[in-house]
Amino acid sequence: MPLDPCPCRATEPRPLAYESCCGRYHTGPLHLQAPTAEALMRSRYSAFVRGDLPYLLATWHPDTRPATLDPDPPGLRWLGLEVRRHADQDADHATVEFVARSKLQGRAHRLHETSRFVRLDGRWFYLDGDTD
Repeated sequence: MPLDPCPCRATEPRPLAYESCCGRYHTGPLHLQAPTAEALMRSRYSAFVRGDLPYLLATWHPDTRPATLDPDPPGLRWLGLEVRRHADQDADHATVEFVARSKLQGRAHRLHETSRFVRLDGRWFYLDGDTD
């Protein structure tokens, strides 16, 4: 039986299985952290797809993290992720521009965001983002 492809659609040089891509951050030991801001952003997208709210909260910077997250509305389907650009401002700050597509009740939706990430004690966190 083939392994499930990762929702983030990372390729190296072929599509990666969820377990060897974002799944290792979602279910791996606490010390296994996403090594780059882009890897964290991809793992967060995959967490949205899989409804892993605890992971989303754990990877959100404490200064901007909400107290709780609501699950996606019933019927929401995540359709894909496109990473458009990523840039390191310095060793501990980075941005990732992406487009995430979804569909709800027959209507297509598109989230275009430039997210900011910060690294604290060697661990990347989502800080906030600007949407168009």
